[in-house]
Amino acid sequence: MTKKYDVIIIGAGAAGLSAASVALGAGKRVLILEMGNAPARKVAISGGGRCNITNADANVDRYFGKNPDFVRGALSRYAPADVLQWCKKHNLNLEEKTTGRFFCTDGADAVVQALIQDSQGADVHYDTQITDIEKVDNMFVINDFCAPSVIVATGGVSWGAAGVSGAGYKIAKKFGHKIVPVRPALCALKISGVIADLAGITMDAEITVGKRTLRDSLLLTHFGIGGPLAYRASLNDLNNGFYLNLLPDVNVSEYLKKQKNQCGNKSIASVLSNILPKRIAKKVIGENTKNIADVSNKEIEQIAQKLTKIFIPGDKISLHGLSAAEVVRGGIDTDDVSSKTMESKLCSGLFFAGEVLDIAGDLGGFNLHWAWASGYVAGMNA
Repeated sequence: MTKKYDVIIIGAGAAGLSAASVALGAGKRVLILEMGNAPARKVAISGGGRCNITNADANVDRYFGKNPDFVRGALSRYAPADVLQWCKKHNLNLEEKTTGRFFCTDGADAVVQALIQDSQGADVHYDTQITDIEKVDNMFVINDFCAPSVIVATGGVSWGAAGVSGAGYKIAKKFGHKIVPVRPALCALKISGVIADLAGITMDAEITVGKRTLRDSLLLTHFGIGGPLAYRASLNDLNNGFYLNLLPDVNVSEYLKKQKNQCGNKSIASVLSNILPKRIAKKVIGENTKNIADVSNKEIEQIAQKLTKIFIPGDKISLHGLSAAEVVRGGIDTDDVSSKTMESKLCSGLFFAGEVLDIAGDLGGFNLHWAWASGYVAGMNA
């Protein structure tokens, strides 16, 4: 016998539980079907276990996809201030680690418990495989359940350790939706020809991709670059390469010319070591053992270029795999989804929320905020 609900939510992650809370608040009978063995597994390991719950700067320019403007509707309906209010209601203590970036000092598990509390009243089935989904007479039939509304909140296919699957894409395709090809994002970058003996160096740096300049902490690795700067760069289209600036706060030419006048008897390597890690200074100078006084202004300009305008061509760059990526670029094409309601334009009663859509946020709480906001809107309209 098929059991009837008002709303069936596929996925008990951040977006699914956010949607469940709103639907329950509207008096709906809600069923949550989760393919894994626990709720909000990605939330539980986010922010290094401290859950970067939102970012005050959550607006359209921090999101990526074929149509980033798609996020406007949801962000206007559920803003960072709403997340902070939700935390206050659940007595969750927050820390603004850097301006606008909020972490839960009680730990990510406390956030998960608050989400579970909000979804009490829903029937939840874990370890559930969606064998099929049909629409019969305005009712969706899934396994032994049916409802007039279904919210697909299955996530992308990143972070394999969190058990995320591509089931949401299959459901969307069944009802005529296109899938923008999926690739890793918020991940490290492999760079062929990288200098492995610089691995382990961390420094503040800039990457310029097209018209966008990013500044953050960079980690040099044995295979390329990692750290927040590389992760943020990975969200962009890197086919045309990017420029790397290792000294964004220093006018290297001016600095070296000044040193040439003030302490000409020092070696070029030792002068550079005052503003750079020694290993990088030695690598840039190579066999040059000249004192700074003997270095021509032309050579100085060349050294400055080597440090502040390092071009990495697109054919030398590859992304670390999906298993290590925090999110994906790509997913369900937003052209056929309403940005005001999260409902499919191709199949009434079918809604989407969270990372399953072709929307990816910047590093720093933007992806969780998208999950809360899109889940809220889907739950409100389902």
